[in-house]
Amino acid sequence: MGAERWKPSVTVAAVIEKDGRYLMIEEMTRDGLRINNPAGGLEPGESPIDGAKREALEETACHFTPEALLGVYLARNPDSERGPGVTYLRFAFCGTASDPVPGQALDSPVVRTLWMTADEVAAARDRLRGPLVLQCIEDHRAGRRLPLDAIYTHPSVASPDAGTATSEPT
Repeated sequence: MGAERWKPSVTVAAVIEKDGRYLMIEEMTRDGLRINNPAGGLEPGESPIDGAKREALEETACHFTPEALLGVYLARNPDSERGPGVTYLRFAFCGTASDPVPGQALDSPVVRTLWMTADEVAAARDRLRGPLVLQCIEDHRAGRRLPLDAIYTHPSVASPDAGTATSEPT
């Protein structure tokens, strides 16, 4: 009997900047109100890009158009809502957002959206959801951009019978 398999929690994030301000969300957590990029867990059957679009719409009521991969991030949260010692693998994308869709509700536990400067986000460090929130903004400000096609999603993700899916990825 081997050791338990390590399974990081895969998340996707949208970093949206307009006129020097970043679209952020304020959400209720067990630790109180926290500020985050529009972000959340990657769902079965979706690509990281599709996940980022979905999360942005759910959390901001805005359609997100990814333009670049900002980066792939790994961070361990010693005590999170998902349990002790969860490691998060985050795919962050930068791009633009539409105006809010009329009548589109924000997903719970999002309380509101807000546009913040990078300095305001940095000043709110003690209220950020985690260390990757500010890191993504700093990387965006530094001009980090990778092509979207750097991420490939095999058709078997959306349809398990597609292609030549095996028990081990190749």
